[in-house]
Amino acid sequence: MTNTQKLGRNDLMSLEQYSEARDGFRNEVMEHKRNRRVHLGTNAALYFEDRLTMQYQVQEMLRIERIFEAAGINEELDAYNPLIPDGANWKATFMVEFPDEDERRVMLRQLIGIEDRVYMQVDGHERVYPIADEDMDRSDEAKTSAVHFLRFELDENQVAALKEGAALAAGIDHDNYKVEISPLAEIVRCALLKDLT
Repeated sequence: MTNTQKLGRNDLMSLEQYSEARDGFRNEVMEHKRNRRVHLGTNAALYFEDRLTMQYQVQEMLRIERIFEAAGINEELDAYNPLIPDGANWKATFMVEFPDEDERRVMLRQLIGIEDRVYMQVDGHERVYPIADEDMDRSDEAKTSAVHFLRFELDENQVAALKEGAALAAGIDHDNYKVEISPLAEIVRCALLKDLT
């Protein structure tokens, strides 16, 4: 079972099974997510998704909504499967995080387009900027959203370099928010490498 395989109904627990397994499964997923989070300065972060994080998301949605019929389950799978990487890309939830509501409102107006200026960079290669919010627009002329979904497409040379041990960096080069984390921690690099087949 790879990190890139899409989820089917037979990969999910019933509501009853999930209720019994939830605490242990949640702990496993939280531990897994820890090495897939990249803080970009104090007010932004990338949360890299994969099969396990999406399985957890689907199970939680089924539980909250009390969905047990096939059509409803398929609807959730259709919503979350696109966020599982395809083997030559990373898919991430990008969060702009300002705890104070007034500051957040001001900053979301100043950070229009930030989702297009997030990047990943394999050492020795060009920066990879994301394809943002493929499912729907989350920005307009007035402000950006605090949450975006990003897809970073890598070419064969970048994937090969990473597999040979090349360092990985991440950053944002928006006029009003500039940060680079270089290199990313090895434990994060190794976790993200598992998304590339």
